[in-house]
Amino acid sequence: MSNAIDAELMQQLNGFDAEQRLQYLLKTAVDTRRLWLLIDEYGSVMFNTEDEDGVPVWPHQQLAEQWATGEWSHCKAEPISLAKWHSRWTRGLEQDELAVIAFPHQQEEGVVLFPDEFDAELSRLEKKQPRR
Repeated sequence: MSNAIDAELMQQLNGFDAEQRLQYLLKTAVDTRRLWLLIDEYGSVMFNTEDEDGVPVWPHQQLAEQWATGEWSHCKAEPISLAKWHSRWTRGLEQDELAVIAFPHQQEEGVVLFPDEFDAELSRLEKKQPRR
């Protein structure tokens, strides 16, 4: 399944508020069985919001790559399977006291969630989805 997005969908997503982007991210992650991160030689890039430090995640490679500019121009978009997310990332983020920043976009931050909250939302949607 391709994870590419066309110009029409990109325009639609640019009009979404943070909560709509969160819901789109969750649904797309469950449908495609992956999330996208920006990675460099040290690991995932991190955002610093007013209240939290966190790891941004996106639903599509192209959306993550839009952030690979300036100080992050050396970063690459990398997919993380939901299985790996559930087994490693949630616990690792909790241990490092990092949040999940869901689908930030150029005009505003994404919804900031505790890793266990994000994981629970993904799991809830996965249980609703019919088996393939």
